[in-house]
Amino acid sequence: MSYPLLESIADPTDLRAMTRDQLPALADELRAFLLDSVAKTGGHLSSNLGTIELTVALHYVFATPEDRLVWDVGHQTYAHKVLTGRRAGMTRLRMKDGISGFPKRDESPYDTFGVGHSSTSISAALGMAVAARDKGEDRRVVAIIGDGAMSAGQAFEALNNAGVIDANLLVILNDNDMSISPPVGALNKYLARLLSGRTFNAARKAGEKVLSVAPPLLELAKRAEEHVKGMFVPGTLFEEFGFNYIGPIDGHDLDSLIPTLENLRQLKGPQFLHIITKKGQGYKLAEADPVLYHGVSKFDAANGIQGKSGGKPTFTQVFGDWLCDMAEADARLVGITPAMCEGSGMTRFATSHPSRYHDVGIAEQHALTFAAGLACEGMKPVVAIYSTFLQRAYDQLIHDIALQNLDVTLAIDRGGLVGADGATHQGAFDLSYLACIPNMVVMAPADENECRQMLTAAYQHPGPAAVRYPRGTGPGVPPAPTFEGLPLGKGEVRRRGKGIVIFSFGTLLAPALEAGAILDATVVNMRFVKPLDLALVRELAAGHDLLVTLEENAVIGGAGSEVARALEGMGVVKPLLRLGLPDCFIEHGEQGQMLAELGLSATALVERIRQFQQSTIT
Repeated sequence: MSYPLLESIADPTDLRAMTRDQLPALADELRAFLLDSVAKTGGHLSSNLGTIELTVALHYVFATPEDRLVWDVGHQTYAHKVLTGRRAGMTRLRMKDGISGFPKRDESPYDTFGVGHSSTSISAALGMAVAARDKGEDRRVVAIIGDGAMSAGQAFEALNNAGVIDANLLVILNDNDMSISPPVGALNKYLARLLSGRTFNAARKAGEKVLSVAPPLLELAKRAEEHVKGMFVPGTLFEEFGFNYIGPIDGHDLDSLIPTLENLRQLKGPQFLHIITKKGQGYKLAEADPVLYHGVSKFDAANGIQGKSGGKPTFTQVFGDWLCDMAEADARLVGITPAMCEGSGMTRFATSHPSRYHDVGIAEQHALTFAAGLACEGMKPVVAIYSTFLQRAYDQLIHDIALQNLDVTLAIDRGGLVGADGATHQGAFDLSYLACIPNMVVMAPADENECRQMLTAAYQHPGPAAVRYPRGTGPGVPPAPTFEGLPLGKGEVRRRGKGIVIFSFGTLLAPALEAGAILDATVVNMRFVKPLDLALVRELAAGHDLLVTLEENAVIGGAGSEVARALEGMGVVKPLLRLGLPDCFIEHGEQGQMLAELGLSATALVERIRQFQQSTIT
């Protein structure tokens, strides 16, 4: 396809040189380009299609990058990347050495804040606005946040703080799902222009100055203004935070967006613009099913995403099936997710057991303490959460669950490398941050059947227990449809050899067995990081010359560190090689390729073990 207007834009200065009547055609080209591009590479689609006009309007009105745009989460920033000089880079979106799927400060000066997790934009933008004020710099700062991210506590903490700080901050709520929003029409468009205009705001400030000598009259006037505005807009909440609320307006209407943003750019203090958009806008299939088209693999845009049949179940599916089965067996089970129903495999459970399913929104801290409260009353909560998102609720895990030794099961998805989502989503630290918590049981399955067994074992354990499993599929061991658990803290020897023993944790058992066959090494499926199988470690350490630990987790503080600590406690002094993820944030790429480059494939394991052997001999 041809994109003449889009191809004329090297950066936003070219966009700002365009006439207003060219912008709708540019938005159409940008939408068509993104659909074609993401269909070829995979990525986040429906959210990006929903913010085309907003992105065009923002870069048209604001002098970026001098004016700062802070995007929340980053699922909606592909148009932003295209307009800021990265159009050619979209061919390698989320691939190794290609551009990230999220804003990154070291990728472009237009990416003012690195994101990936939600609800951070207002806090970061407020910091930038205060810095500009204190340095005497005349710039504008805009935070763009979705209605889902607005549900998180940090967003409200930031709003509460921003409303009492004299800084020039504009918060844009990109609302595509909130039921509070009335139909958007000509009246709302007119009110947005009126209420954001300098005439109205100058009159309001003049009135406040005149009435300040009579506080009762000033309070009466403010209440009257809120009443009049409240007749038309649902902005009372944000006004109470200290923001001047404008909207809602149509986020796909450039004739409404641009004049409103131009007015808001001139205003001082905290401003709040509420826009209404539609996920998947302009692509009927994504409009009809924005969840399916939220994060996509490569697909044919003309025919849409086709259903997959057959193949191995993913670990996520194994968990979803187990959850439904266990719910039938135990009426005490309650399923909890912080806004990741589909991603965590809970769709069928949500349908079959709606009264026992709780999507608490993007509120990981609340999810864990909510689970703790349920456990206090004899319920059996199961929290399905991504490894990288559990980091946000670490205090609640320690203080509200583990300290009280409450019966909560954590099903931790996306443990280890996740691939294309990159550094913000790699589950690289969970074994490290879980193992140090008293009362925790921590498990890592080697295959699909073991995953189901561990979920059962975690559920049967009367205290806090975590099962951490990777994204995607495993070796393909069919899960048995039973509730057979595993003996607590017991590993198993999967291959007998001599000289070398490999203690493997999780799904790296497969390459460990391959390497073990080449090296004639003993290979152990450890299963439990905590409690560690001390008897097995002691036995195998006594009969081997070189000990190796293997995990898809940060090598610092991980399972290997637990083995080293155990050996130290036993007084065993033997060469120990700890293999895992290095001390760095790992960028995006294909999972298998990344594991090989990090030295965790079977071939790489053999080479690294042999090199270590040689170094210890010499």
